[in-house]
Amino acid sequence: WRGYSQNDNKPAISGSFDYGHASGLYAGTWASNVNFGDDTSIEIDIYAGYANEIGDTGISYDVGLLRYIYPGESYNWNELYASLGYSYFSVSVAHSGDVYASGETGTYYSLGFDYDLPMGLALSAGYGYYDYDDDVSEDSPSDYRIGLSTELVGFGWDLTYTDSDSDGEDFYGEDLADGRVIFTVSKSL
Repeated sequence: WRGYSQNDNKPAISGSFDYGHASGLYAGTWASNVNFGDDTSIEIDIYAGYANEIGDTGISYDVGLLRYIYPGESYNWNELYASLGYSYFSVSVAHSGDVYASGETGTYYSLGFDYDLPMGLALSAGYGYYDYDDDVSEDSPSDYRIGLSTELVGFGWDLTYTDSDSDGEDFYGEDLADGRVIFTVSKSL
């Protein structure tokens, strides 16, 4: 997640449920196991927003609110997000006035690139920069990712390399932001 492992570099199982209306309004929830080195074992995200296109320009946009929930813990927090997309490119920003329930602000800026390749493959790449208040972290880390994905036998398959210029120690006390390959298998119902 944004260059950090949220599961102590171990596998995770996650699932989501989304509802989208023809008007562009949507809502959903996502959940996964996590391991922050304390008693936290589950993250539940709840989100709602509006996504559409600007006339016939080919420019898409998405605005919404996301709530991060960690049952039994005190670091639940909210994040506002917005993005613009055109052709293969996207730019987005996510802002919280209480990032990680710290009482401090954090803003995440990201650029994305998605391109369909031959033989049903898709290439994706991205770069992100997290601008934290100094009280949250001494660093304002950046991260990047590049990956390939495809659909095969009814499942989504994704192989992504991600890395960060942070070591993650400000948050987790150990290096959980080093470069790694992430393999994901997904199924949409």
